[in-house]
Amino acid sequence: MIEEEDPEFSATEREVFDAAALLRCYANGVFPMGEARDDPRVFLVEPDQRGIFPLDRFHIPTRLKRTVRSEPFDIRVNTAFLSVVDACASPAKGREDTWINGPIRRLYGEIHALGHAHSVECWKDEVLVGGLYGVSLGSAFFGESMFSRMTDASKVALVHLVARLKRGGFTLLDAQFITEHLMQFGAQEIPQSAYLRKLAPALKIKADAASLAHPMSGVEAVERALI
Repeated sequence: MIEEEDPEFSATEREVFDAAALLRCYANGVFPMGEARDDPRVFLVEPDQRGIFPLDRFHIPTRLKRTVRSEPFDIRVNTAFLSVVDACASPAKGREDTWINGPIRRLYGEIHALGHAHSVECWKDEVLVGGLYGVSLGSAFFGESMFSRMTDASKVALVHLVARLKRGGFTLLDAQFITEHLMQFGAQEIPQSAYLRKLAPALKIKADAASLAHPMSGVEAVERALI
């Protein structure tokens, strides 16, 4: 799950042509990126080391627990998917360019329409101020990117995502690359070979992706995320 500066990666030059092919990529442990916003090419990435969130060891800093419980944002799911993608692609401090280009945006819009891509959104006074998006297959969720326009908005969205994944029976949360920001929540880096061993059984379990959109209070989000 990429938030600020994108780590270095090695990529193949195979193109992803449609939504079905993109989903097959995730099932095989690779994911797409663009070189830059204005570059039309799509690369497939298979890093040697993979970032994941062990769902049974997710950590919430004490101050953030209070924030989530106080419900500073209206949490919605899948109500503004492409707006979340666009916000994640917008320039930010330390991230003036983006790997989310036109073909990436189109592909994720297609798999969202198929029910395999989801956004968790933070709204304040009817303004989208933070959120994240990712892809679901079986009981695996592949986090893609997040953004924040108000303090803690992306963090609150992450807590809600984890809580809702646990409620829906998901078993694997892929963060793609590890960062210090994600490590504070318990994210770990494991070899790609170990990741693939976790991915295979997760794909065979059918989680309830529809339940991601069911309402959840801030108090329940903290409780479920820490179970």
